[in-house]
Amino acid sequence: MNGVTPPDASTNAAADSAADPAPAFARCFAGPDGQRVLDTLRAMTLGRALGPDVPDAALRHLEGQRHLVAVILALTARGQRA
Repeated sequence: MNGVTPPDASTNAAADSAADPAPAFARCFAGPDGQRVLDTLRAMTLGRALGPDVPDAALRHLEGQRHLVAVILALTARGQRA
């Protein structure tokens, strides 16, 4: 195929618990600057409405951005609870 050996599934399970990114997300956004970044991301994506004449591609692009911001927010919240 492409010469890349896939990782062993048994080692992935152990690595997943040690490599959980949630605590790192919580640390990144813990301070006032981090909160400002999250607020800006929310405003740019989740708080933004597009008009009825917007092209389909623009809707899809914004939905992708919203999904990414939602993942960042969820990881940050999970890391804060840990």
